[in-house]
Amino acid sequence: MEYKTISDGKLVSLYQEGDQKAFEELLRRYKSRTYTTIYLIVKDSYTAEDLLQETFIKAIQTIKNGRYNEEGKFLPWILRIAHNIAIDFFRKEKRYPTIILEDGSPVFNHLDFSEESFESVQIRNEVFSRLRTMVQQLPETQREVLLMRHYGDMSFQEIADSTGVSINTALGRMRYALINLRKQMSKYNIQYDKNFYPK
Repeated sequence: MEYKTISDGKLVSLYQEGDQKAFEELLRRYKSRTYTTIYLIVKDSYTAEDLLQETFIKAIQTIKNGRYNEEGKFLPWILRIAHNIAIDFFRKEKRYPTIILEDGSPVFNHLDFSEESFESVQIRNEVFSRLRTMVQQLPETQREVLLMRHYGDMSFQEIADSTGVSINTALGRMRYALINLRKQMSKYNIQYDKNFYPK
């Protein structure tokens, strides 16, 4: 069978019927694009390779369990899985979120103590924990831009390319994410740079 001429949807169907080579063709077609999507977020080739494997393993499990219902739109589906796995990687790896201000200083630079007492460590951990919760409570589109920008060190153009939106949309989501964080910080009386977190 000449797999190169078969549609993505048909290849998925063939794989569901037990044809391993059908999935190998999907892998050949989209491995590079999927890797690039992950690498743009994590900026590390070894991590990207690991997450690429994880992406295709998840795809295989979903198809085998009969939960694939994308009507032949395999590429957007696999890229969405890759994107989510890469973002989840940051949630697991980054114990404390660090949001960097425009002058290069972290939001919580006032918590850098020269000699940390037990109480100061407790306070810092509590504030970091609160910030983690605030970030998790952001709308998903705002949260992912914030994670990509501050954890992945991605440019807004890279964020736009990775999420499939215009650069203006990516900038807008970032702005609203910071506005929402400012509101939460005000509620908990946490210090922040009022120039960076606009009203």
